[in-house]
Amino acid sequence: MSNPSPSQSVLVVDDDHNVLEVLDARLSSCGLTVYKADGGRTALQILKTRRIDLVVSDVKMPEMDGMELLSEIIQTQPGLPVIFLTAYANVPDAVKAVRSGAVDYVEKPFDGKALTEKIRQMLQEFQGTAATDPAEPAPEGKVEDEAKSPAMKNLQGLVRKVARSSVNVLILGESGVGKERIAKQIHQLGPRRDKPFVVVDCGATPAGLLESELFGHVKGSFTHAVSDKKGLIETADTGTLFLDEIGNISHEMQIRLLRFIEDRTIRRIGGLKGTPVDCRIIAATNADLGEAIKTGQFREDLFFRLRVVTLTIPPLRERKADIPLLVEHFTSRFCQQHNQAPVTVLEETMAWLCTHSWPGNVRELKNAIEGGIVLCRNNVLRPEDFHLAGIQRDECGPQADENCLSLEASEKNTILRALEQTGGVQKEAAEVLGISRRAIHYKIKKYGIDAGSIKARH
Repeated sequence: MSNPSPSQSVLVVDDDHNVLEVLDARLSSCGLTVYKADGGRTALQILKTRRIDLVVSDVKMPEMDGMELLSEIIQTQPGLPVIFLTAYANVPDAVKAVRSGAVDYVEKPFDGKALTEKIRQMLQEFQGTAATDPAEPAPEGKVEDEAKSPAMKNLQGLVRKVARSSVNVLILGESGVGKERIAKQIHQLGPRRDKPFVVVDCGATPAGLLESELFGHVKGSFTHAVSDKKGLIETADTGTLFLDEIGNISHEMQIRLLRFIEDRTIRRIGGLKGTPVDCRIIAATNADLGEAIKTGQFREDLFFRLRVVTLTIPPLRERKADIPLLVEHFTSRFCQQHNQAPVTVLEETMAWLCTHSWPGNVRELKNAIEGGIVLCRNNVLRPEDFHLAGIQRDECGPQADENCLSLEASEKNTILRALEQTGGVQKEAAEVLGISRRAIHYKIKKYGIDAGSIKARH
């Protein structure tokens, strides 16, 4: 690996003077400018007055620990790569830090040479092509305009930096957080943006077919191979290959994929000739690959080939500041899609949307908005429109009593709102709810609802 540019600088933060001196000596010998801080507050002062390309920080420090420092960095300089140093006992804290926006962590006592190489690699990958390949904004909108929460602003800063190179990226996050969208942004902001972006759903493709889908086959290689077929890896040549749900591939496929990543050559099933392929690989999963490695379900060497840079997308419940922006985006999109007049989102509705836990993340919010727009009346989006679409209030939190009857409470509330919406007319309320008149009559009786008084008020 080539030496980093002399203009690149690293800020080392640790309350252990020996650690500071060791890293200063090693990194300075690589041609880097090194700044040292014995605590988080000193580090913040340096960040205000110096251009820093990467931060290496201890997790446990007096006064201001590494997590507090990371939070401040995300607020003031989103996208600045941070590597944490941590003792074995504090690894869970470091893992939490990575989920919050840090790039990586290294356990103490660390191998000085290995850590130096990691730092050099990170600098090259995040900064290496900035001067020679300025990226254009993505067609779907500027990255920095798509988030308000500090965690997502930091993630998008990292996306913009890592997009400039062609290194492999591993995207982690729960189902529905938008891993494919982040992968597309990396592709669209990078030097391969005008080349193919090929998506492979490893979770939905049967194991027996995945090999053929990825590598292709030649005519006659198996029973139904009636003609030559180009694989998706070959299709992604010069572009980007996105392997979604990579944690689901078989052990045999892991071996084939590892071989391709190492020599960048594929051989179709039944073929004899290898074909060179130049594509960037972005993989994603909602699985715990660390645990899968421990149990022998996922190869550690493949994991390290895929995760040259790791990006973690926080769940929607941890970045609720982004919900209003997402609601506005989806509302506008679906009004156009369904040829409806613009819909007004009441403050009450937005407040409810921001308090919901959204276990299905952005995907669930997107589907809920679409259903609410279809069901709403007079072009006004109300909380009951989401209840009718099947999205209920979080009546019971994780600490709620086990006897909490949230299902019945939500059902009664939904029926009440339907009756209010239809002026107490049970037949119309039943139609709105999609149930029979007999069913709504039974529910009204069950919950002791006075439908007559509702009708009288209208």
